[in-house]
Amino acid sequence: MKLNRFFVVFLFFTALTFQQCGVYSFTGASLSPDIKTISIDNFYNDSGGGPANLSQLFSEEVRDYYQRNTSLSLVPSNGDLLLEGSITGYQFTPIAPQASGTDATVDRAGQMRLTITVKASYVNTQDDTFDFNNRSFSFFADFDANQDPAAVENQLIDEITEKIILDIFNATVANW
Repeated sequence: MKLNRFFVVFLFFTALTFQQCGVYSFTGASLSPDIKTISIDNFYNDSGGGPANLSQLFSEEVRDYYQRNTSLSLVPSNGDLLLEGSITGYQFTPIAPQASGTDATVDRAGQMRLTITVKASYVNTQDDTFDFNNRSFSFFADFDANQDPAAVENQLIDEITEKIILDIFNATVANW
């Protein structure tokens, strides 16, 4: 009984110590205590594809993710951290060929893939060893070719952008 109580108290103080040091957080972000602000510019859609509001949706999702998972304050410009970029690829591609079985019917794809590519640049004004320029982040999602792409497009975009934003977050403040 005393051992369990000691263990619980030990874990509590260990967690409190990590939380107070400012270098580590339980979200995975590892930032210097000197870094207080971040500026995230709009990610423009240079891909020529996707919904008209894709740029706005992606930019807002990036800002929201950083605000939820760090203690950084979002500022319009001149933040301690700077993040900018553009959506450079938005492509539907047929995959998984499916034979029709007859010469009279054309073979077709059994599945389709939506791939989104984002290029981002990151500047850490406190430590330039973490900076990168025009780094490419890409992810895809597959769906049945019998489905109307317009019917599943928003769901696919949400799924893909969530993964791209996590990759960008890990490459910037989580240093993974």
